[in-house]
Amino acid sequence: MELHDRFEAVNEEYGKFCNVENKLSSRQDLHAFILLNNIFPDHRDMVCAASHDVIYLEPDSDQIEKLTDEQILDLVRCGVMHDEENDSLTMFV
Repeated sequence: MELHDRFEAVNEEYGKFCNVENKLSSRQDLHAFILLNNIFPDHRDMVCAASHDVIYLEPDSDQIEKLTDEQILDLVRCGVMHDEENDSLTMFV
């Protein structure tokens, strides 16, 4: 299954931070950032670009392909999306 399809498969959980079992923060955006930092510890910056009301997160397309379904579910619950056009992770600000 393609990465974008894996995100779409759990889209009904989008923004449902209350369903995250092991919260790393009481804030959904911080939880997503901490989770991504734990998964991809070798990056300097979390936000690599911004456009209008969207921020683009640092892990590149080769790395985000390695996300597990459980990690994707937690990220979606925190408001993280997959931008299919740019093959990147994004969030609304």
